[in-house]
Amino acid sequence: MTNVALTGLARDLAQRAAEGRPVRIGVVGCGEMGTDIVTQVAQMQGIEVAAIVARRPHQAHDAVRIAQREADSAVEVQTDSAISALIESGKTAIVPDADLLMNNGLIDVIVDATGKPVAGAEIGLKVIEHGKHLVMMNVEADVTVGAYLKQMADKMGVVYTVGAGDEPSSCMELIEFVTAMGHTVVAAGKGKNNPLNHDATPDDYREEAIRRNMNPRMLVEFVDGSKTMVEMTAIANATGLVPDLPGMHGPAATLEQLPKVLCPVEDGGILSRKGVVDYSVGKGVAPGVFVIAEMAHPRLRERMNDLKLGEGPYFTFFRPYHLTSLEVPLSCARAVMYGKADMVPLQKPVAEVCAVAKRDLAPGERLDAIGEYTYRSWAMSVGDARAANAVPCGLLEGGTVTAPIAKGELITYANAAPQPDSPLVALRRKQDEMVAALG
Repeated sequence: MTNVALTGLARDLAQRAAEGRPVRIGVVGCGEMGTDIVTQVAQMQGIEVAAIVARRPHQAHDAVRIAQREADSAVEVQTDSAISALIESGKTAIVPDADLLMNNGLIDVIVDATGKPVAGAEIGLKVIEHGKHLVMMNVEADVTVGAYLKQMADKMGVVYTVGAGDEPSSCMELIEFVTAMGHTVVAAGKGKNNPLNHDATPDDYREEAIRRNMNPRMLVEFVDGSKTMVEMTAIANATGLVPDLPGMHGPAATLEQLPKVLCPVEDGGILSRKGVVDYSVGKGVAPGVFVIAEMAHPRLRERMNDLKLGEGPYFTFFRPYHLTSLEVPLSCARAVMYGKADMVPLQKPVAEVCAVAKRDLAPGERLDAIGEYTYRSWAMSVGDARAANAVPCGLLEGGTVTAPIAKGELITYANAAPQPDSPLVALRRKQDEMVAALG
């Protein structure tokens, strides 16, 4: 319970609590992310986790226990009437299938916390088609078919939003701040949190993952750079900023060095243009996000210098933290109460998450998932991806190698084929048709 006078969203949530009509969330997936949401919501007023979809019910029970709620406050059920009865009594329903949440009239918003692009896209579309708001924590799904999901949400009159707390939406806060002041964004991005190892596999990081209470695949997605590629592409497709080159630069620039490194070549930096997404592996940047903005007016440069923010004309705006899943309930509340999204993709993507091989791959081999053994993500501009005939990374899981691929080589339609009956492939086809119709 807070100890200050409430304003803004906190005040409005308190009002809903007083009126007995909390924002009710359905959470799909109860691993690390889902557990964090359950725990965070338990600290808040005017908002509740009404239902949890969990393939392993014990994980949902564990989440409730970790949140320090009473053991009997979450109950496993399998019918809509039982779900409603539990919600109305202030308890949480644990269900085996996301479809059980779609038609329940008491649930306002659904969070996808599965972390798998195929599942996220399928669930996301169903949520929207059933007229519910969708908070997408599954950035892998967003960069693959987010533009299509956003269009469908608009048609249905519901909110589609990338969840607050992850680096993309945290960075968007800075981008909105800087652009509202009328300044040019030179670069936007993040500090990479885990030491970069392009060859990482789950076998290498299993012990560390167990120690950190993480899924090994998810940890490897961070370590091998895949997550960074996905996150920077999400920012690109929400803003029009682009990777300066395939894979981006990823300099070892410290926080102090960022405005001198992530600026145009003619000004002593490494960029071929202004308006890019990138990341740094330098000291002092992770776990934060940043925007490098140009402030050319001499009066503004004088004031920024007086405020000890540098000499310019390029200045770093920095948010030193992102709270991942802990901020997601705020997205849920804003979607339901204000009809507001924290971050949405543009109609026409400008960047693509592609993939390069982690090892030599032979024809006939099956491609596994992001964060596993066969490939890692690789961010490219849409123009570069199309010119290379690159397969979107989100479509690769379950696909097949059709021609030899050397380690480090780009995976394209000439050397690999996505799984033809994948629902994600079908949705991506619809998005491509939608984008083509825009001209």
